[in-house]
Amino acid sequence: MATEIKTLAPSAVWGYFYDLTQIPRPTGHTLAAQDYVLALAARLGLKAERDAVGNVLVHKPATAGLEQRPVVTLQAHLDMVPQKNSHVQHDFITDPIDAYIDGEWVTARDTTLGADNGIGAAYMMAVLADNTLRHGPIEALFTIDEEVGMVGAHGLQPGFSKGQILINLDSEDEGQLFVGCAGAVDVKVSLEYKDQEPTPEGDIAVRIALTGLKGGHSGTDIILGRANANKQLARFLKEAIASYGARLVSFDGGSLRNAIPREAFAVVTIPEAEADGLWEFASDFADQLCVEYRGVEESISLALERTELPATVVPEEIQDALINAVVACVNGPQSMLTEFPGIVESSTNMARVLLEAGHFSATFLVRSSSDSRKMEVAGAIESAFNLAGAEVDYSAGYGGWAPNASSPILGTLRKAYEEVTGKTPEVTIIHAGLECGILQGVMPEADMISFGPDIRAPHSPDERVSIASVERCWHILTRALEQV
Repeated sequence: MATEIKTLAPSAVWGYFYDLTQIPRPTGHTLAAQDYVLALAARLGLKAERDAVGNVLVHKPATAGLEQRPVVTLQAHLDMVPQKNSHVQHDFITDPIDAYIDGEWVTARDTTLGADNGIGAAYMMAVLADNTLRHGPIEALFTIDEEVGMVGAHGLQPGFSKGQILINLDSEDEGQLFVGCAGAVDVKVSLEYKDQEPTPEGDIAVRIALTGLKGGHSGTDIILGRANANKQLARFLKEAIASYGARLVSFDGGSLRNAIPREAFAVVTIPEAEADGLWEFASDFADQLCVEYRGVEESISLALERTELPATVVPEEIQDALINAVVACVNGPQSMLTEFPGIVESSTNMARVLLEAGHFSATFLVRSSSDSRKMEVAGAIESAFNLAGAEVDYSAGYGGWAPNASSPILGTLRKAYEEVTGKTPEVTIIHAGLECGILQGVMPEADMISFGPDIRAPHSPDERVSIASVERCWHILTRALEQV
């Protein structure tokens, strides 16, 4: 039973997290979650306010005698990434998440779990409700719509939060304390063409489905070398066009800008005489991908089936230009940080590719700790698609979070971590967009840090959170709040 989650320790954290799984809250649809937080604050007798964009701030007074301590702002976002496997019927706007305990983890059935960032929000609500803690003044800042454009953080007005210390609870590796993050920019490609070229006589239509890839978070998982469904399907199509006379009808791959594409689909026509050859090539190509991604991807599937013959195909010059651009375009890690070995500096994710009925579009999320490198990678994408005659626009750009090695909260949290676990945490930066990068501009005097429990495969239906790690991080957080 899903409600068994509420019996896990610490029960307050898991209870609030379970409640959040029952509130649909994809990006752009967090009003019910906002109302839930406001109702909780009212039940606890705490002052709460909601700003013009929907961010919710709850104030918890200091324990008697500790009023002079610095104000600590705990921060997490309320929205979640809506990802599901293609065979699953699930409406993220109306349906609750079917979460369950799977051994040492909590996960969900065929959808994202929402531990990113529901666990962080649950920690904050548990702190607000806990009257046993001794602490200074606390704020709990619940932002909205982080996953697409960081809308809540961008909309936060100076002075709304008075925190002198900010603890962001949106990290996904327990053993790491994050003191910096990458900035990002969206790159959007578009091309219109006349959809009037008739299907060649004697052709049959084939639907191609590349599925079974792991996908994952386009920041934290980009270094893992997972296959990008858009890139690999385009690679297959390039050879199908060159060797089997395929004509492209449509392409539909990926979904969200910050999720590595797990699935991609295309429809082509081919001369009927080439059908056996195309099927044999698909089998060989799938075997080749399994070899290339051995130890990384275990469930690659490339399936072909005949489908209804369309009236038109993409004009040959458009087809060739776009497939070549997708194949040639940069994707994945592009540079590494020298001062933080093993951490990606710059990357790009070919998140979404759509071609149908006279329209082509592609969406990339470019991340980098360096603004100049970020724009270098964006420029490479622009150049590839400009050669194909497409228009390229940039949007939703934001800077990174600059690290402060002498941060006082870093010392406090490191000490709390060592006391709880007996281990020394790694201090690093994350190749993902934490809201700290934006909040630093709104709260320039605040001392910031980010940490959280072990979450694996965020932004994918394989998302799961470690039960034991959630408990340890609760003890780390509460000990730090007592020591600030």
